[in-house]
Amino acid sequence: MQPIGTVRNSITEQEALNASHFKRRESHIVLKKQYAKGLRGLEDYSHLFVLFWLHKVAKRNKVELITRPGHREHLPRVGVFSTRNARHRPNHLGLTVVKFLSRRSNVIRVRGLDAFDGSPVLDIKPYTHMDIAGKKGVTRKRKNGSMVLGFKGRITVSEWWSRF
Repeated sequence: MQPIGTVRNSITEQEALNASHFKRRESHIVLKKQYAKGLRGLEDYSHLFVLFWLHKVAKRNKVELITRPGHREHLPRVGVFSTRNARHRPNHLGLTVVKFLSRRSNVIRVRGLDAFDGSPVLDIKPYTHMDIAGKKGVTRKRKNGSMVLGFKGRITVSEWWSRF
């Protein structure tokens, strides 16, 4: 895989990421100029998937399959695939749904990206009604030429998430 761009923001270390409430933070995704044409139509979406490389995670020889979510001692030990823990994953990939704010040429402005400054971006995809769990509760309507989706439903998560 080859990166298509780079994350630019003020988040440079894990402590800042936790303290800054990244959900409200803005980031710029700067794509390589050769990919700029591929952004046409992105403005039709309110949210995007951003797939990126967790470039600051230290390489390990051994994958730890059992871990505590967020390295919090009060949480139960669970399998790494039941967490969003970056350190212990076999592949250091990050995936976040972000709010699309704007685009200018090859630069996308988003909110909610939990990636460090300098993270290589591997792909960007639109978040669509097909990606929402519990499709029975999804409403779709057109407004100003765009599809507006509403979600009424329930998403089930593990009990320990409530302790975050």
